[in-house]
Amino acid sequence: METTGASENTIKISVKFNGHSIPLSLPVESTVKDLKSLLQPLTDVLPRGQKLIAKGKVLDNEMKFSSLGISNGVYKIQLIASQGLHQGSRPIKKESITKTNTITREKQITVVKSQFQRWKLTGVISLSNTGIKDIPQEVWDCGSSVRFLDLNSNSIEGIPEAIGGLTSLQKLVLNANLIKDESLSWKGLSSLKSLSSLSLSQNLLTTLPSDLAALTTLKELHIAHNKLTCLPDEIGLLVHLEVLEANDNRLTTICSCIGSCSALVEVDLSQNLLTELPETISNLRNLKALHLHNNGLKSLPSTLLKNCCQLSTLDLHGTEITMDMLRAFEGWESFEERRVLKHSKQLAFGVRGASYAYFDEGADKS
Repeated sequence: METTGASENTIKISVKFNGHSIPLSLPVESTVKDLKSLLQPLTDVLPRGQKLIAKGKVLDNEMKFSSLGISNGVYKIQLIASQGLHQGSRPIKKESITKTNTITREKQITVVKSQFQRWKLTGVISLSNTGIKDIPQEVWDCGSSVRFLDLNSNSIEGIPEAIGGLTSLQKLVLNANLIKDESLSWKGLSSLKSLSSLSLSQNLLTTLPSDLAALTTLKELHIAHNKLTCLPDEIGLLVHLEVLEANDNRLTTICSCIGSCSALVEVDLSQNLLTELPETISNLRNLKALHLHNNGLKSLPSTLLKNCCQLSTLDLHGTEITMDMLRAFEGWESFEERRVLKHSKQLAFGVRGASYAYFDEGADKS
């Protein structure tokens, strides 16, 4: 497979990886390191985890393609990825979930009168792992009685505007379904003025709309394992948000507005396509855990360790951030004390695998 439009100042390259060919065109003065950076978002492999081989020879990072004497045709390169150095993992595929629910899809859930009455009395509706594609009308009929709705691990493809009728809903679990952007009524969701926890992980979402800002009471937002490429600026209006779980998406940037989420305690941005973080993350004074593993990060906000004075968990596995870089940060000593104290407490309570002898949360030693 060849690229088109190459000139005398460009070179056409075909990179073979996992049984597929990736066509690229880049300036002849580009280095192998430049190529690795281009391949990073296309393959989910960090540059330091890429071994590029051409004509049986491993290509050195500083080698320029102009030195290879290529004049015509496509230069073929093999990419071999080192295990464990992926910067992101693509969203969980739904094939297994769909297959599991194929038989039960045809089966309608019959809600008997006693069950309906129990739902209204307790305010708790649990329909997880029932294989339903459509939400029973009886759920909507419960109206303001419902406080907790669990629709986890089904084949639900959409959430109608009727969700807005559950005005007392505090926790909504929609993980592991088949929900897409166009079939999720944010108009209905934005009516839920008591909602404190929203779980949409393991679906097929690519965007979050500005309507998210209406969920001002939200304390937990779980959106992992989707296809999200960015977070809306309006996320900064969620001033009561304490937990943000957005790992395993396709995030390339994080908006600076996240610094306004002053209540955040735990943030998981691992296994995305991030190469940098906004400086405003340092504004999160209540932050205790920041998960960043398997991203393309080469640096951190300069005041992160100094300003985030409660941070005790910093997961950097699979990034390019080294121990030397961390030790140079202002606030490193205080962070290390908190980290050691946390792991010491875990050891005291018998938490398996806890260690506090040295920093081993992902940064390379050099």
